[in-house]
Amino acid sequence: MADIRLDVSESVATLTLDRPAQLNAFTTAMGYELIDAFDACDRDDEVRAIVLTGAGRAFCAGADLSEGAETFAAAEDATETPRDVGGEVVLRMFESRKPVIAAVNGPAVGVGITMTLAADFRLAVENARIGFVFNRRGIVPESCSSWFLPRLVPMQTALDWVYSGRLVEAREALDAGLFAALHPAESLLDEAYGIARRITEHSAPVSVALSRQMLWRNLGADHPMIAHRIESRGIHRRGLSADAREGVASFLEKRPARFPDSVSRDLPDIFGDDLAVPPFRAD
Repeated sequence: MADIRLDVSESVATLTLDRPAQLNAFTTAMGYELIDAFDACDRDDEVRAIVLTGAGRAFCAGADLSEGAETFAAAEDATETPRDVGGEVVLRMFESRKPVIAAVNGPAVGVGITMTLAADFRLAVENARIGFVFNRRGIVPESCSSWFLPRLVPMQTALDWVYSGRLVEAREALDAGLFAALHPAESLLDEAYGIARRITEHSAPVSVALSRQMLWRNLGADHPMIAHRIESRGIHRRGLSADAREGVASFLEKRPARFPDSVSRDLPDIFGDDLAVPPFRAD
């Protein structure tokens, strides 16, 4: 990988945007490397959580504008609308079987902030600034941010940030709920790793993977019956698992659980195409 680094240590994968001389400006190559890295993390049962951060003094300065005014111009003879690569990255992150923590170590603008919106937690350094700057560049929001952002902050806040394209201080983003916490630069990664350990060390990996998808997918559900059906399938399938037996036994025996199931091998499909919602009937 040329534009990112993937390191695994103590059950946590660290994905580092690695173009520090360019403030980690986003390229198409970086996007596809991120997708490949998420694929690798999902295949690796040693990985329990993922931390996404940047090398150097920035998290990501947005799209690489080295091509000048033609940066966002699609080929005139394209027969189909080209897909937004940032959106492909975020959709892959959305499907991740491992929790994702974004450690925003400096400025994050454009795709630099929108790529973090599918993370489960966003931490930032105290002096970070973010910007949804698309309207100032004559384009529109990307990376699925028009879906994610209004689900993470109040709609009027999202509209202000997007319409104006202004730079937003980390404290304002924290107060709006976009960031979970702010930390000094020297402790940011340690705090991210601390969260990774806290949310995974006592939990069954398969249960975490399913719970992540249940919570994220149900953000878009149009009726609680959909959640009820998914949860019923999940309780049934996981209730039959070796993990469930171990979870109960470890509780009764007052010892740490040793969950035997693995995400790569034992993840059940509890989602399907048959989740249309009829009127609820008790019978």
